[in-house]
Amino acid sequence: MKRCLDVILSIVALTVFGPVIIVVAILVWRQDSHWPFYSPWRVGRDGKAFRLFKLRSMIVGADKSRVDTTIDNDSRITPLGHRIRRFKIDELPQFANVFLGYMSLVGPRPNIDREVNLYSVEEQRMLSVRPGITDLSSIVFSDLGTILAEAEDANIAYNQLVRPWKSRLALFYVDHNSIWMDIRILWLTFVAVLNSDCARDGVIRILMTHGASAALVSVVRRDQELTPTAPPGLNNVVTEREV
Repeated sequence: MKRCLDVILSIVALTVFGPVIIVVAILVWRQDSHWPFYSPWRVGRDGKAFRLFKLRSMIVGADKSRVDTTIDNDSRITPLGHRIRRFKIDELPQFANVFLGYMSLVGPRPNIDREVNLYSVEEQRMLSVRPGITDLSSIVFSDLGTILAEAEDANIAYNQLVRPWKSRLALFYVDHNSIWMDIRILWLTFVAVLNSDCARDGVIRILMTHGASAALVSVVRRDQELTPTAPPGLNNVVTEREV
């Protein structure tokens, strides 16, 4: 049933947002006369690689920097890119990934191989389901760029501050997912664009309904600043990463 919902809603989304994708693609092309789409490799279900479709929000060749975590003041983001990222317009082409079966509407966000290579045995369970356009962490860490804005090394800061809880939220989804939960997450993703605090409150209700740990609920509530934490399945905080 989940796959049927994915196919139906992806067709609807591509029909509705198709004109938006075309208009924005033209605007992206006009700003620098380069191909407006970006299709990096990502790791999907069962570790299989696929091309992720996005509208390009950065300068051409931005990925050559090997900086995989984007912060708010990232110099690689174009002026137009800031606008389309604000409302997640750059993500709209991923409905084609859903239609083709590489992704689902809801599921753990797909990662690059350099990050997946760091996964603990526990984190590898996230690859047991199709990756999604949105998930609980997309709502909780919708301000990711702000969280990492002052970091000296955004990649390391991501692995120390965000990955531990992003992975725990993804594993929570793997263990408790349902069609009803998917619908709630899709709704809260829309709410997050308008009011991130309200959306996080919705995530808290989902977590508490299914008995999530107090530590995870506390992080979602933002009771205190994020501190370096070991990812699930590991005993130590990440201090280095393949570049």
